[in-house]
Amino acid sequence: MARKIVFLFILLIAQCSIALAQQKLIVGPKEKYTTIEKALAASKNGDEIIVKKGIYTSLNITINKSITLTGQGQPVLDGKGKDEVLTILVNGVTVNGFIIKNTNIGSSKDYAGIRVFKANNVKIINNTLQNTFFGIYLSDADDILVKNNKLTGTGHPTQSGNGIHLWQCNRIKIENNTIRRHRDGIYFEFAKQSLIQNNLSEQNNRYGLHFMFSDDDKYIDNTFRNNGSGVAVMYTKRITMLKNVFEKNTGSSSYGLLLKDISDSRIEHNKFSLNTTGIYFEGCSRINVTNNDFLQNGWAIRLLANCESDHFENNNFKGNTFDLSTNGTHFQNKFINNYWDKYEGYDMDRNKIGDVPYRPVSLYSQVLEKMPYAVMLMRSLMVNLLDKAEKAIPSITPEIIKDEQPRIQSIAR
Repeated sequence: MARKIVFLFILLIAQCSIALAQQKLIVGPKEKYTTIEKALAASKNGDEIIVKKGIYTSLNITINKSITLTGQGQPVLDGKGKDEVLTILVNGVTVNGFIIKNTNIGSSKDYAGIRVFKANNVKIINNTLQNTFFGIYLSDADDILVKNNKLTGTGHPTQSGNGIHLWQCNRIKIENNTIRRHRDGIYFEFAKQSLIQNNLSEQNNRYGLHFMFSDDDKYIDNTFRNNGSGVAVMYTKRITMLKNVFEKNTGSSSYGLLLKDISDSRIEHNKFSLNTTGIYFEGCSRINVTNNDFLQNGWAIRLLANCESDHFENNNFKGNTFDLSTNGTHFQNKFINNYWDKYEGYDMDRNKIGDVPYRPVSLYSQVLEKMPYAVMLMRSLMVNLLDKAEKAIPSITPEIIKDEQPRIQSIAR
């Protein structure tokens, strides 16, 4: 017992010594340290640098100590259009509560408001980034938290980088951020086992979210609105896409969600509304698309013939110009128990399941796949008559594409 008491006493003394060794360095016009650089030079690992309200010129301040950098009253770090603003090169750094603005813009270097390079366990929280080329740029970094930040780019098509950019990262959490007017709102390349949750990504020139070669990621409860092309997920495996909103992503080549060469993934409880195309599938396999709402899109789903073993169940299709289109007759995917507002079948046994299958591919959608200029005939009497005749006696549309058990009533969410 005496030994335990001695050990606990020594441990308590050690913890008190560490606490006493940690400093709080104050930066301000009337403080001992008038610049962040001077405070960094005097700091040690574990210290906190508190920056008081004001405007500070910040030409690529490099953080190479494990410190907490805290803004008091949202001080401004201004890159003056000459360089990056902050670069983090060491583990265990926190940046909290700043306005970071005016990076350089250039084609030879990806200038960023905050760059994290080969550093782990970093937190970037409660910051506002304005007029930055790239906003937050993570490279070769693991276990990073990016939370409660607001990022606004230049909005210029050729002078905008990505809002939150990841390259070769693992276990990144991107939560509760707002990203606007960048090239891509959020960009993942070789970023794995990461979470994107509760973000708003809108008005970006290209994609609200762009994935490439990034496996085992989740994005949940995000809104991707009014972007050039919505969201793209490419060359990727085991992605969970849950409870997101994809809306108003419109244009001749725009999609709520574009999927290319992905497999073994889940798309569940999402809302796709007012997009040119809800979801575009190319080279996809073993995707479960369940419990989603497709509302008032041009095409709800465009599913190319090189997709296989994809499963569509318990989805609502309401108010779409075309529920489904494809570019071939080879079809190895399954639709079952979906609600289609264009279904004109009957339910004699009153089990709320249609007694005859529903074929969601219309003749006109097939014609448009081969002759896009036929769009001028949309909603014409001739097209309506041809579609009715095709449903009665299928000859061009693939007969194999059908929902054997369509729902009579819309599925409540």
